[in-house]
Amino acid sequence: MATASSIMGSPAKTLKATDSRSRVRIFRNNLWSVLCIGFSFLTLVPLFSIVFLVLQKGLPLLNLQSFTQLPPAPGLTGGGFGNAIQGTVVMVLIALLLSSPLGVLSAVYVCEYGPSSRLSNIVRFVAKLLTGVPSIICGVFAFSVVVLSMGTSSALAGGVALAVLTLPTILLTTEQALLGVPKTLREASYGLGATKFQTIVRVVLPEAIPAIMTGIMLAVARAAGETAPVLFTAAFSNYWLKSLMQPAGSLSVLIYNFSTLPYDYQIQMAWTASLVLVVLVTISNITAQVVFGRRKR
Repeated sequence: MATASSIMGSPAKTLKATDSRSRVRIFRNNLWSVLCIGFSFLTLVPLFSIVFLVLQKGLPLLNLQSFTQLPPAPGLTGGGFGNAIQGTVVMVLIALLLSSPLGVLSAVYVCEYGPSSRLSNIVRFVAKLLTGVPSIICGVFAFSVVVLSMGTSSALAGGVALAVLTLPTILLTTEQALLGVPKTLREASYGLGATKFQTIVRVVLPEAIPAIMTGIMLAVARAAGETAPVLFTAAFSNYWLKSLMQPAGSLSVLIYNFSTLPYDYQIQMAWTASLVLVVLVTISNITAQVVFGRRKR
C-alpha cells in the first residue's frame, strides 16, 4: 500500500513543483516587463521637461516681429532675431550641400562596391573617429583652413565647419540604411539583367531613402544646435546676411550671447530663440518622415 501511495503521489508532487516554477517565471517576466516600461517612461521625462520649460519661458515673446526684426542692443527691448534664423538656415543648407552627397556616395562605395576592402575599413574607422571629435576642434580646423585663407569670418566658413560635423553621421547612418535593404532585392534585380549601378540607383537607394533621410535629419539637428564651430568661423552679426562671405548670425550663438547678458529681456529672448530652434528642427524631421515615408509606401 505504501508503495502504491508513493507512486500515486509522485505525479502530484511533480505537478506542484512545475506549477511553482511556472509562477516564479511568470512573476519574473511581469517584474522585468514593469521595469522596462517604467524605465522607458523615465527616458521621456528629460525630453518633456525640456519642452515644457522652453514653452513656458519662450512663448511670451514669440510673435511676428521675432521673425522679421533684428536683435535689440543690450539693455533695450523690442526687436527679434530674424537674421539669426536666416543665418542658421543658410549655414545648415551649405553644410548639407557639402556633406550629404559625399556621405551618401561614400556609404554606397563602402557598402556596395568594396565592403571588405582596406579603403572601406579605413573610411569606417575615420568616420567613427570623427563622431567622437569635439565640435570645437572642427571649428578650429575650419577656422584654420577657411577663415584664415579667406581673411574673414563668413557664413561659408560656418557651413564648412558644420559639414565636417555632419559628414560622419550621414555616412554611418546611410551605411546602416543600405545594409538594411534585403539581399533578395539585389539578387532579384541581378536576375532580371540589371547591372550593379542600375540595382543601386533603382532598387537599393529608393528602398533605403527613408532611413537615409532620418540620418540626414539627425545631422541637421546637430548642425543647427552647434555653437562653438559657428563662433570660430561665422562669428556673429546683428544684421541681415547679404553675402556668403560676410559674418552671419545664428540662433545657437544668439542664445549663447543673450543668455550671458544681465538683462531680463535678452534672457527671455534667448528662451524664445531656443523655442524657435526646437520647432524648426522638429518640423524638418516630421516633414522628411512624412514625405519620404509616403514615397516608400
